Amino acid sequence: MDSISVNKFRDNLKCFVEQVVNEHLPLKVTRRSGEDFIVISAEDWAREQETLYVLQNNHLMKQIADSLVTHSKKTGYTPTTGEMDEITGV
Repeated sequence: MDSISVNKFRDNLKCFVEQVVNEHLPLKVTRRSGEDFIVISAEDWAREQETLYVLQNNHLMKQIADSLVTHSKKTGYTPTTGEMDEITGV
């Protein structure tokens, strides 16, 4: 993650915002007196929130773990050709 001073960020705000949004890379802004902060795009923030929700949800994590076991053993559900066509949009 790149890091810049708050003064440089303020002077080049539009450029840095475009960079964060287009490249999907967070930017750490450092302040001489006070806490630093991170700038990320709204899309990236939403993705991170979804990931945190799944990781904090014990029921979903158990489903994922169970699915991994059945997938490894090749004993999981096998969709029909019609279901696969619907999933893949064919």
